[in-house]
Amino acid sequence: MADLSRVRNIGISAHIDSGKTTLTERMLYYCGRIHKIRDVKGGDGGATMDHMDLERERGITITSAATRVDWKNDDLKIPEHVVNIIDTPGHVDFTVEVERSLRVLDGAILVLCSVGGVQSQSLTVDRQMKRYGVPRIAFINKMDRTGANPDKVMAAMRDKLKTNAVPLQIPIGAESNFEGVVDLVRMEAVYCTGEEGEIVERKEIPAELKEKAEATREEMLEALSQFDDDLMEALLEEREVDEKDVRRIIRAATLAQQITPVLMGSAFKNKTVQEALDAVTMYLPCPTDVEVFANDNSKAALAAAEESEDGKVAKVKLTNNNKDPMVAMAFKTVVESFGQLTYMRVYQGTIKKGDSYINARTGNTIRFGRLVRMHSNDRQDIDVGEAGDIMAVVGVDCASGDTFLGGGVEYSLENIFVADPVIRLSIEPAKREDADKLGKALERFRREDPTFRVLSDEETNQTLIAGMGQLHLDVYVERIKREYKCECLIGEPRVSYRERPTKSIEFNHKRAKQSGGSGQYGHVVGIMEPLPEDAEEAFEFVDEIRGGRIPREYIPACENGFRDQMGKGPLGEYEIVGVRVSLQDGSFHDVDSSDMAFRLCAAEAMRESILPKCGMALLEPIMKLEIETPDEFQGGITGHLASKRGLVASSDVTDGNCIILAEVPLAEMFDYANEIRSMTQGKGTFSMEFLCYRQAPKNVQQDVLAKRRKEKEELKK
Repeated sequence: MADLSRVRNIGISAHIDSGKTTLTERMLYYCGRIHKIRDVKGGDGGATMDHMDLERERGITITSAATRVDWKNDDLKIPEHVVNIIDTPGHVDFTVEVERSLRVLDGAILVLCSVGGVQSQSLTVDRQMKRYGVPRIAFINKMDRTGANPDKVMAAMRDKLKTNAVPLQIPIGAESNFEGVVDLVRMEAVYCTGEEGEIVERKEIPAELKEKAEATREEMLEALSQFDDDLMEALLEEREVDEKDVRRIIRAATLAQQITPVLMGSAFKNKTVQEALDAVTMYLPCPTDVEVFANDNSKAALAAAEESEDGKVAKVKLTNNNKDPMVAMAFKTVVESFGQLTYMRVYQGTIKKGDSYINARTGNTIRFGRLVRMHSNDRQDIDVGEAGDIMAVVGVDCASGDTFLGGGVEYSLENIFVADPVIRLSIEPAKREDADKLGKALERFRREDPTFRVLSDEETNQTLIAGMGQLHLDVYVERIKREYKCECLIGEPRVSYRERPTKSIEFNHKRAKQSGGSGQYGHVVGIMEPLPEDAEEAFEFVDEIRGGRIPREYIPACENGFRDQMGKGPLGEYEIVGVRVSLQDGSFHDVDSSDMAFRLCAAEAMRESILPKCGMALLEPIMKLEIETPDEFQGGITGHLASKRGLVASSDVTDGNCIILAEVPLAEMFDYANEIRSMTQGKGTFSMEFLCYRQAPKNVQQDVLAKRRKEKEELKK
C-alpha cells in the first residue's frame, strides 16, 4: 500500500432503510470480496456487514462494520485502488457509531432514498460530516420504487442540507421501468446487465433523452464553472470541454466541499453501483488530500500556550509518511472473550506487530501483539499497518478516542463528539446468582459505547442504564440475555430531566469556621446568570478577580466548588444546566484560607445563596419526530400528536404518502411504536432523534415533581 493516492477511506451513511448495507453488499460483490449477494432481510443469513444475530433478525445495522476491497475500471482507465469501507447504522440511537467512523474517515457516501429524500437522520448525518469536514458524494438509491423523484431529492438537498447538489447522471426510465443512467461527464448511457448486474454496458444515449441530457450537462458545467476560470472561459467561447478537465474540477470542488456530486441507481436491483465505486476513486479524497492536525503536548508547546493570550495548544500537521513517528487513533473498541479488539486509523508512521506504543491519554506503553485486517466480523492477520490504513489491534486495553504514539512525539488528536443520553431504565438480574454476569455485561457495553452509561441511584441502590433511546437500551438488554444468558428485570423508562435557572442572582458568601487549630476561611462575591438556551456547555465560569482580592491559586478551587453543586438541583435533584458564574470579588485569610476552604465556600454559596433564589425551572428533552404514513391517516396522527403536546412542523403529501415532521416531548413517546401501528393498520413508520431541552409547562413540572416526591416517600417507608 505504498501509493497513498490510490487509497480511499470512506463511510456509508444515511437515514434508516435508505439502503446503506444493501449498497455495501453490492460493492463487496462487484469488487470480488464476496461471491454471493445476500440481502438484509433475506432468508440466507442476512447481509455480510450485519454480522450480529440481532442485526439479521431485525434487519437493521446496530454496529458499524469495516472491510477492505480493491477496485479498478479499465474502461475508464482507473488503476487498482484500495477502498476501506465502513458501513454505519441509520438509527439515531446508534449515532455514536456514525460519529466515531466519520471522525477517522477521509470521505463518505450519503445515501438518500429516491422517495423519502432528505429525512431526519439524513440531517443528523450531514451535520456530523460537516463537523469533521468530510467531503461526500450522494447516491440516490431505490430509483426503482414507486414515487421515485431524484429532482425533488436534489431540491431538498439544496434546501434542507444547504449543499450544492450537482447531478452527474440522469435516470433512464423511472420507477419499475428504471433501466440505468446517462453519464453526463462522458455523455453515454450506462446499463448493468447479467444475473447480478455485474456487466456494465456503455451505449449511445436513447434518442428521447438526448435533449434532456444535453440540457442537464450544460447545467452541470455551469455549476462547475463557478470554481474554475478555464471552464468558464470554455463555456463562454462555446468550446468542447475535455472529460479529464471535467473530472478534475468535480474532484477539486468536492474536496473543497463546494459541491456534492449526485449519482443515482438501485442497489437492491443491482443497477449502477459500479458507477458509485468509480466516483469514490475519482472524486473522494485519498489520505494525502486531507489535512489532519494534532495537539502538540510537548513541554515547550504547553509552556508557550500558557503564555499566549488564548491559552490554546499549538497544532501540528501530520504527514502520512511511513518514516515519521507513528500517530494513530483508536476510534472503536469491542470487548471479546479473548481480549479487546481496537479499531485504529493510522495517520503517520507504521504500526508493527510486536512493537510497543504510548497511549497519549494515560502515558502507558502498550505492546501490540496481534494486528488484524477486518472484513465485517472476520479477521486476517497482518504484520504492519501503514499510514492511511484502517485496521485493528487485538488485546490492547484502551478507550475510544485514545491517541497512540511512536517514540519521539508528544501529540494528541481531537476526541470524538459524544452526545448525552436522554433516557434511563433500572435493571437488575432476575436471579440473584446472575448479578456477576450482569456486572460483566454492563462494564463491557459501557467501555464499547460512550453513549451507554451505567449509573447507580443513591436513593434506591438500583443500577440504572442510560442511552440515546428506547431501541438503544432494548438492544443492550437483549444482548445481555443472549450473550451472557442473564434474564433481567427492567424498570419503567425514565426521562432525563434537567433544571435551569431563569433569573440572575448576586451572591456574597463568607465561610469562617474555627474549631481549634487552623480554621477555614473563604469569601466569594459575584453574580450567577442563566446561559442562553442553546448554549453547548452546562456550566461556565468567568474569573473577574482583580488586584489579588483572591489569590490566583484559589481560583480553580472556587470553580470546582460551584461545579460540585451542578449534579443535583433543588427541584427534583436533577442535573443543573445553563449556569454562568462570574466571580467578581472576595477576601482571604493569610493563615486560614486554603484550596479546600474556598471550594467549600463556593459550594455553600451555590447551594444556599444561589440555587434557592434563581427561579429554577424544569427542562424536558424534546424529540424530533418523522412519521411516514399513507395520507388517509394524516388527520388522526396529527390530532394524536397534539394530545401529546407535540408541534407539527410540516407535512408533505406525495403520491398518497404523507411525511409528517413534528417536535414532541420524550416523556409522551413511550410505546409510540404500538400506538402508530394501531392508528395506521401497521402501515405507518416513524423515526425519532433528540432535538433539544425545553422548559416544561408549569402543570407538567408540577406533575413530574409530585411523582418524584411520591417516589422518595415510598423509599423512606
